[in-house]
Amino acid sequence: MATYQNCFQNPPSVVSEVRPNCHQVFSALYGINKCANNNFGDAVHTIGKIRPHGPHRPQPGGVLRAGKKIVTREGRMEPVPPRALETSEIPGIVADYRSAAENAISAGFDGVELHAANGYLLEQFLHDGINDRTDQYGGSVENRARFLFEALEAILESLDSSKVGIRLSPFGGSFGDKDSDPVATYTYVLNRLKNYDLAYAHLIEPRGYHVRDPLAPEKGSARQFRETYKGVLLAASGFDRQSAVQIVEEGAADAVAIGRHFISNPDLVRRFQLNKPVNDYDTDTFYLGDARG
Repeated sequence: MATYQNCFQNPPSVVSEVRPNCHQVFSALYGINKCANNNFGDAVHTIGKIRPHGPHRPQPGGVLRAGKKIVTREGRMEPVPPRALETSEIPGIVADYRSAAENAISAGFDGVELHAANGYLLEQFLHDGINDRTDQYGGSVENRARFLFEALEAILESLDSSKVGIRLSPFGGSFGDKDSDPVATYTYVLNRLKNYDLAYAHLIEPRGYHVRDPLAPEKGSARQFRETYKGVLLAASGFDRQSAVQIVEEGAADAVAIGRHFISNPDLVRRFQLNKPVNDYDTDTFYLGDARG
């Protein structure tokens, strides 16, 4: 999450290159925290005080699944043991979310996506399996969601709601982030999100690369929460043309986000329009940290 303007020397050119092929370009904003390694020199300063901290206390056996490593520019490494954020530190991080959103717009992005999924900072606060705080940011679902909504409202002080989306992974459990009652937690979150008239809510399905939660309903995320959230709803993870068309036509989602197939099919939209075969993606090149992926 870039909170300093000099972090944005290249994004304007990137956005200008991408824009001819896109209607809107949004930048994801997230603090990674317990999934981070601080051996980055100047990169630590770019993220500032956000990077090394998490909402929980270190636990025996580590906070990531056994053997889980993170991707760095030096290769895959063990994450730095995190510590619990002090309550007094949180307002500064909330302000950082707002600054990062402002910087993204200044860099030419059309909007931002508040990334509250995939085991990163905001999800760490949401899930009671990892958030054991005893202050106003822990305990009840209202308290655990407080940080998320403070960050969202800070962003909305600077950006119109039409320029802000949010990403959630209700049943993902990435990096060991579990919740004892994900349906109740995300029903609460999505009910509150209805009040903000956001550009969209982006829900990740519990499949593919996302660890499947045994508490996840068979119908998945979008179908589970469609009745709760009536705004623009995006579904993501593991979709092909047939399943994407199906979930949109039945009304469970308004659009589908696809990532991996775009890597091997830059003309994916056209292929879907013509119902043509797609090239397989090569998972051996994913997240390598070099020119291959």
